[in-house]
Amino acid sequence: MTAAAPDPDAPDPDVSAPDAPGPDAEGPVAPGPDAALSDQERAVLAVERQSWPGPGAKERAIRERLGMSPVRYFQLLNALLDDRRALEEDPVTVNRLRRVRDARRDRR
Repeated sequence: MTAAAPDPDAPDPDVSAPDAPGPDAEGPVAPGPDAALSDQERAVLAVERQSWPGPGAKERAIRERLGMSPVRYFQLLNALLDDRRALEEDPVTVNRLRRVRDARRDRR
């Protein structure tokens, strides 16, 4: 029995692609459907549950309590509004913020 000649166009099985993550690669991993919210995500929702006397107080609290910039905070918050887990955790806050976001989009 003779061995078939290797296909010259086939990728070499011993060489992985340079951009392909290996089995031990670390990187952002989307939470599984049953994963709970992280402590940071819960803290973001807690800040939104509070009433603030003015915009400066909220931004200061974001920096001091959460250790992040207000821009990053609002990016996380916006992502949380579309997250089923956040809705299950705090439906009143998430639904209120969704209504506010939708009203702002409608005005544009």
